[in-house]
Amino acid sequence: MKTRLLIILCLSVQFLCGQKPSKTSEIQAQINVYKHHIDSLNYVLEDLQLDEINQELQTFFLPKIDSSETLISHRALLLVYDEQHEQAKWVLHKISTNVLDGKVSRTNDFRIDPLVKSGSAEEKDYFLKTKKENGKYDYDGFGYDRGHLAPSADFRWSQRALSESYFYSNMSPQLPTFNREIWADLEGLVRSYVYENRRSLIVYTGPVLNENLKKQERSINGVSIPEEFFKVVVDFKAQKSIAYLMPQEKSDYPVEYYATTIDEIEKLTGIDFLHHIDNQTEALIENQKDISFWLPEKQKSDAIPFKEGSLGKGKFNTVQASMFIDSGEKKEICGTVVSTHFSKNKHTFLNLDKSFPNQIFSLTIWNSNLHNFSYQPHIELKNKKVCFRGKITDNKGVATMNIENERAVTFLD
Repeated sequence: MKTRLLIILCLSVQFLCGQKPSKTSEIQAQINVYKHHIDSLNYVLEDLQLDEINQELQTFFLPKIDSSETLISHRALLLVYDEQHEQAKWVLHKISTNVLDGKVSRTNDFRIDPLVKSGSAEEKDYFLKTKKENGKYDYDGFGYDRGHLAPSADFRWSQRALSESYFYSNMSPQLPTFNREIWADLEGLVRSYVYENRRSLIVYTGPVLNENLKKQERSINGVSIPEEFFKVVVDFKAQKSIAYLMPQEKSDYPVEYYATTIDEIEKLTGIDFLHHIDNQTEALIENQKDISFWLPEKQKSDAIPFKEGSLGKGKFNTVQASMFIDSGEKKEICGTVVSTHFSKNKHTFLNLDKSFPNQIFSLTIWNSNLHNFSYQPHIELKNKKVCFRGKITDNKGVATMNIENERAVTFLD
């Protein structure tokens, strides 16, 4: 039996029998050595890149910190923790172009931040879990997600950086309908800029904290529930910036509806974001609101829906139009005609504020009604701010209106 086993081993592993390894075995061994060497070099390279990012953030982009605040400096993200509200006042990170080739997956290693000396929030601030007899857990949630401030997907190029994003100091209570929808859309829009333009971004994110915020009653540390969140985005190489201020609620509005300036966020929060750069450059960057610059190429012609209540009595924006689908009532809907199409059958199709395939309100003028117009609608109405009056129906989930004559159209320009 022992002889048979030895023969099998000899056939499988030539080294054990004193025979020279085959050429393929030699090459495979060399490949394994090179792979190990490459992995080691990649680890060293990642370490250096994280050091460079941390140094860059601290040297040029650190917000002003007063004497009562303590800087928490991780490798890939920096923050100031607000003990009263048990979450970060702000989190600063860089979306490196390294993310373009990132392949690191979510770690989900949520944990207490050891650098917060007063003690950061923890799991019991968001839910309770009880181990059952079968080894599985029962979860008792408090109704809020552990919402990332600096999103984990921004660090997909580094296992260590991505893992840091799961510290509870980087979490804030967010409603699922906010965190997984409009907030996720904002994070995706910011990241898409890096992918499309191949330029890194500096990003500040945080909750709007004040004395009047409610506490999560079942939270073990008394975590506050923000009513608003901000995100400040800077492309320093291009000298461009944009900021967003979002109420914590479900929203049907596009992300750009919530765009504002860094100046406005600073007035609201009292945070001085870019105080390390010279005053002239700071003033130039912080007062910008060029929304189209930040949109993907296919969306640059889109327009922001009118602010609710800004149009006067009886007029509604394109997002509000969905409230009146199939109501049978005539309503006046206002927006910017961002795209038009004149079909081969001479029908006219218009999209307001958002073009295909992201349209939120569309209009149709059938060929049979074109004689009721003294102009060519697909030409005259393009890029105009207008109001249309009519009944609203549903067309595959999009609010739609048919227009029969030019008396249903009011120009706002």
